[in-house]
Amino acid sequence: MRIMHVMAGAKEGGAENIMLESVLALAEAGLNQHVVTRPDNQFRVQKFREAGIGVDVAAFNNTWPFPTRRVIGDAIKAFKPDVIEYWMGRAGQFAPKEYRSRSIGWYGGYYKLARFVNCEWHVGLTIDLLRHIREQGVPDDRSAIIHTYADFEGADPASRAALDTPEDAPVALALARLHEKKGLDTLLDATAKVPGLYVWIAGDGPIEAELKAQCTKLGLDDRVRFLGWRNDRGALLAACDVVAFPSRYEPFGTVTVDAWAASRPLVAADAVGPAAYVKDEVNGLLIPKNDVDALANALSRVISDKALAAKLVEGGRASYEQQFNKAAFQRDSVAFYEKIIAHAGPFGG
Repeated sequence: MRIMHVMAGAKEGGAENIMLESVLALAEAGLNQHVVTRPDNQFRVQKFREAGIGVDVAAFNNTWPFPTRRVIGDAIKAFKPDVIEYWMGRAGQFAPKEYRSRSIGWYGGYYKLARFVNCEWHVGLTIDLLRHIREQGVPDDRSAIIHTYADFEGADPASRAALDTPEDAPVALALARLHEKKGLDTLLDATAKVPGLYVWIAGDGPIEAELKAQCTKLGLDDRVRFLGWRNDRGALLAACDVVAFPSRYEPFGTVTVDAWAASRPLVAADAVGPAAYVKDEVNGLLIPKNDVDALANALSRVISDKALAAKLVEGGRASYEQQFNKAAFQRDSVAFYEKIIAHAGPFGG
């Protein structure tokens, strides 16, 4: 089975992590793969090459698309993929129409179908994204959910000393782009109401200066650490006490799965993605968006009530094993690829 992946995403980000980890998991399952992506993330490119996956790079410039179209076309002719997967809308816009019968559009958000006009097959990350896909006219037999996964087995905890954090302090971890929709301002306001709580915020983005100014205004500079973008999520998760996920808008949010996979209690706001999977008091605490007091109360409960924290970890781990582990992802992906190959035939066949 020969699978080609096309990714035109940002240098760093949640969807980009999903794509990287998905391709590596499929390599472990024995699939022969090739990637076309942007050249601006050497970490990702190096990981592919270390796994024996061929990589071509392209600019994905919509105003001058011809060089990218040529790179993709040449890669298809050389690699001869049975299936081509276009990760997110920008990549989908470069899909050649002659390979439509073997092309997949991957939705990590509520993209318009027009961005995948040359993809016959469509994959959503969540129940609601699948609904969105089908409501745009995609037949049921040409669409599917393939959940993401996480795997932090054996991750050593990050050094608290290196992050200027006391060993005995409760730590809440937020894995998020520094963007208004992620609700990190709500997290800072809530932190001010929870004495002794330290917060690690791992991510970068456009409102970094604004969040740091808010932190200073609240008198939290001694308890909040802005870590920038990190490629060691497993280490940070292993070193924290609770995962905070206060997003206002989230089609899914891989942080949910990250917390469950790492056996950490989760506190999440009820954005549409988390609300579809987090069961309050079972596999996490689900609170209203933009509610500072509810977030502060939930974080306080988790760090002070060890029995509650253990219950949420147990429930989260059960949810992870049922739907979001690596074996489930590999199984569901291969089954979908096999369905496409049965329809389109092997390349050149």
